[in-house]
Amino acid sequence: MNILFIMYDQLRFDYLSCAGHPHLHTPNFDRVAAMGVRFDRAYVQSPVCGASRMSFYTGRYTSSHGATWNGYPLKVGELTLGDHLRDAGMQSWLIGKTHMTADVKGMQRLGIAADSMIGARVSECGFDVWIRDDGLWGEGPDGFYDQRRSPYNEYLKSKGYEAENPWHHNANSGVDEEGQTASGFLMRHAGKPANVHEEHSETPWLTDRTIDFIEEKRGQDTPWLAHVSYIKPHWPYIVPAPYHDMYGPEHVLPAVRDEAEKDDPHPVFDAFMNGRIGKAFQRDDVRDVVIPAYMGLIKQCDDQLGKLLDYLEDSDQLDSTMIVLTADHGDYLGDHWLGEKDLFHEPSVKVPMIIYDPRAEADSTRGTVCNALVESIDLAATFVEFAGGEVPDHILEGRSLLPWLQGQVPDNWREFAISEYDYSSQPHAQTLGLAARDCRLFMVTTERWKFMHAEGGLRPMLFDLQADPDEVNDLATDPVYAPVLSEMYERLAKWSRRMSQRTTMSDADIDARRGKSGRRGILLGVVDETDVSEEALVRYRGPAAGRP
Repeated sequence: MNILFIMYDQLRFDYLSCAGHPHLHTPNFDRVAAMGVRFDRAYVQSPVCGASRMSFYTGRYTSSHGATWNGYPLKVGELTLGDHLRDAGMQSWLIGKTHMTADVKGMQRLGIAADSMIGARVSECGFDVWIRDDGLWGEGPDGFYDQRRSPYNEYLKSKGYEAENPWHHNANSGVDEEGQTASGFLMRHAGKPANVHEEHSETPWLTDRTIDFIEEKRGQDTPWLAHVSYIKPHWPYIVPAPYHDMYGPEHVLPAVRDEAEKDDPHPVFDAFMNGRIGKAFQRDDVRDVVIPAYMGLIKQCDDQLGKLLDYLEDSDQLDSTMIVLTADHGDYLGDHWLGEKDLFHEPSVKVPMIIYDPRAEADSTRGTVCNALVESIDLAATFVEFAGGEVPDHILEGRSLLPWLQGQVPDNWREFAISEYDYSSQPHAQTLGLAARDCRLFMVTTERWKFMHAEGGLRPMLFDLQADPDEVNDLATDPVYAPVLSEMYERLAKWSRRMSQRTTMSDADIDARRGKSGRRGILLGVVDETDVSEEALVRYRGPAAGRP
């Protein structure tokens, strides 16, 4: 049994037809949903790429692994999915993006060479790399955003694309009426077709690399997990023909927002609403060109998923491959007067999660929807159990989803889900005049309530998801809801008291050690020979020792 762990970057939970989108038809996402279980309340541990992904890969909350923002290194000592799966006899491979930054200083301190096998795995979230490309090859006055070599750029050059950076000039730009580059970073160009042949664009390129990988591994005895991590539908919002004009303004859903949200808003919410990104997505002319391109990117992802599914079926590997479809976060697209991600409204922090388990034990749940509160960190535990390993619950903070896939209700399933956000690197931190360590947000969501706590002495936010599923009425300042706020703060306090840092000793290890110190000669509180066994005193009896 192998695992295809497929992640799409910035894919909203509700931009799939199986999740109810009225215009965007995604038959291949729906196909996997019909084969497995769609988890309708899956939350990421941070609504930003790097921090979210490090939680997926470590199975730990962001305040546990510490990589709380893009470019923040993952500590050299953090165990990752690859480490746990190799212990269970399964390989762990990367095909695509991780947005991981290696802890170079930590590796140097420990004498770990980056070009060694251990160093390479530490530098890549524990994965062995088939191909890594984070798809962020923007270039400005200070150079490239990503300092590494771009395999995708090299691929495009091998196909005859002549630009120095064809990722930008071809795959993520169009051509204007005067034959000039129409950069995808300028959202007014979103409706133009990308200046690349569709079969050479990023999503088909990664699908082909995935099929190459599976073909190479086919017939080998060692099972594998392949983390297939697509950059799309992440910005730049531009897509090649024929996907660029499949959708238009008539397919753009009305923004979920209310003028009441601007009436005495939470200071952090207000800062994001009034930032450049928020103001851009408040414009209907921006939404009318960006969202159709975003939908086209998703449609291309769906078509490429179909190509991958057909390959697995035609090669008789579908029945031996678990398939997981998810995203690292969503995209506001103008909802709540915001763009991008960052805060804790559903379009940002809730993600699609669809799991197909090919084994007979999962037959009873095929085509169903699970409404349990699920966290992204649950996937690591799921994969370890699927691989036949024992979940190290003193390290992995999530729980296996296999019982849900098999029609069981696990004992003591969580009553609330957590997400965290460190916005200290954002310009809004300066707008608010906060120190870096105070720029932290915490979300607690239950079946009914969603609560946000802000450090820095700022007030909380509170939404009633039953009465107000669109999350437009912040109830935190209404004294009627003070008991609910107290209850949510109690839940946050309970979570904050979790045992998260004793990762080198499991409870079983501790239980096995209890009472053993006496058998190694450490006798504390012993008054005389009647307090311990004769055996414990054997090495402490006999004639007195001589001295020089």
